[in-house]
Amino acid sequence: MGRAFEKRKHTIFKRMDRLAKQFTKVGKDIVIAVKSGGSSPDSNPSLRRVLQNARAVNMPKERIDAAIKKASGEGAVNYETVIYEGYAPHGIAVLVECATDNVVRTVANIRHYFKAAGGNMGTNGSVAFMFQKQGVFRLDPEGINRDELELELIDHGLVALEEGESDKGEKQLVVRCEFNDFGSMANALEAKKLSVISSEHEFVAQTLTELPEDKANEVMEMAAALDGDDDVQNVYTNLG
Repeated sequence: MGRAFEKRKHTIFKRMDRLAKQFTKVGKDIVIAVKSGGSSPDSNPSLRRVLQNARAVNMPKERIDAAIKKASGEGAVNYETVIYEGYAPHGIAVLVECATDNVVRTVANIRHYFKAAGGNMGTNGSVAFMFQKQGVFRLDPEGINRDELELELIDHGLVALEEGESDKGEKQLVVRCEFNDFGSMANALEAKKLSVISSEHEFVAQTLTELPEDKANEVMEMAAALDGDDDVQNVYTNLG
């Protein structure tokens, strides 16, 4: 019974850590969106999209409102979006997307994670060419004819239509498009009155590298360490 309790407690804490990380990430996205386009979702498409994502991770309304109010006030933190590049152990390419109010601190931390794992932090452009920036929309699949939707979205920059799952195991449809077509795709989905759960961007590796399980675990441990840093928004690799 003791071991079962400890395992359950560990699972609960991991879920709480993941939620806290998601809330921190969305909170920064809210600040960045408000700073760039104002505090009204009606006139700020970026904020509207971020609030949609906040609801997708069940961020409490009072926390969302507090983030908007804080971002709108004097003395609000200014976050700079920065991408760092490099190689994890065994030659795996890594992109680290950060939102920081102190670049000196952030770059030192990121360099530490690479070095501690036996990787190498690179210069701008050293691995970015291996990734393509895509728009990603997650939809509620209820009532959607996948084949018909695929045909209708081709003219709006569709790259792929895939089946996916939420963190809770709920079925989703994942729509991917060229990032330059993000607005066109968003308008097309809105015009079709589809239930968009979340919308964001991702850096997708163009080719994947397979590794044996033990070596893949080393890369995943490094990615997890990076992802745990408060300044890190997303970590992308070309690990297959």
